Amino acid sequence: MTGVLPAQTLRRLIADGAIHAAEPIPQEQVQPASLDLRLGHVAHRVRASFLAGSGSSVADRLADFEMHTVDLSRGAVLEKGCVYLVPLMERLALPAGIEAVANAKSSTGRLDLLTRLVTDDGTEFDRIPEGYDGPLYAEICPRSFSVLVRPGMRLNQLRLRRGDAVLDDAALTALHAREPLVDGAAVIDEGLGFSVDLRPDAGGLVGYRAKPHTGVIDLDRLGAYPIDEFWDEIRTDRGRIILDPGAFYILVSREAVTIPPAYAAEMAPYLAMVGEFRVHYAGFFDPGFGHAAAGGLGARGVLEVRCHEAPFALEHGQVVGRLVYEAMEELPEQLYGREIASNYQGQGLKLAKQFREAERA
Repeated sequence: MTGVLPAQTLRRLIADGAIHAAEPIPQEQVQPASLDLRLGHVAHRVRASFLAGSGSSVADRLADFEMHTVDLSRGAVLEKGCVYLVPLMERLALPAGIEAVANAKSSTGRLDLLTRLVTDDGTEFDRIPEGYDGPLYAEICPRSFSVLVRPGMRLNQLRLRRGDAVLDDAALTALHAREPLVDGAAVIDEGLGFSVDLRPDAGGLVGYRAKPHTGVIDLDRLGAYPIDEFWDEIRTDRGRIILDPGAFYILVSREAVTIPPAYAAEMAPYLAMVGEFRVHYAGFFDPGFGHAAAGGLGARGVLEVRCHEAPFALEHGQVVGRLVYEAMEELPEQLYGREIASNYQGQGLKLAKQFREAERA
């Protein structure tokens, strides 16, 4: 069997000790096709991002980079522009044949909170080879807002898979023919392409740009923060905006996408050659996202965009990213939007859940 491991298999791996923690792993950490990871009790402020490298542990390398230690037990602020390494509560003892990949959770990405998984012997971020037995760490770099964090907060998530189950273009085309994955023509090229929506139905609001000087965001406070203290509205009636270098934007895809129950997906960048910007690919798309069986009728993807070296004109309908679909090893017992609380099912343009719902367009 090959495919992404569903929730019921993740629970068996927890029961068998392949995924374990000093503190019990609650049921709500298990998502339809991924496992949320919890921050531990300390954060190490480091002077640079680093990987352990083959044959080395993170603990051994930390001595070269650590500046000081932050106690998170009563809550602590991780400051914008700084890099932190946080030991996670979970550890792995992966069986042979099972590998893992990590990604930031949706709300983490929407706050421009760079979060990557680091492991012993690691030569890549967010990638864990089969048979890995050891601790997990989150590298955290707040890029737009300083944030208040506590032990147990879940900023990134882990997806486990057996074998290669990525759908190639032929298989993705066949799946779209059986069950439409977008509300319109499908652009399939090493995944399902999606474009940016810069022609809203009314009001001209197409997105938000993070303000450069703001207060701290407590990640536990949901619906607490007024949008206008942290974001500038981006409006246009021309179908075009110009991205400022270094600025962070929240935009939305033109297409409403669907993830059928037997599949999962991951957002990936399109091509670096299309322009001087990057669509941040935070988050997995769980089985049932936008799917009618899970209470959705398609959901648009929120785009976390950062411009780099030069101002760049972004046009309505420009392809900016793609969804890479993978088959599930078996149907999950729970679906996004049905059995679990799902903040972004059926979403349009939507900021992170810490901001006041009433003010969103």
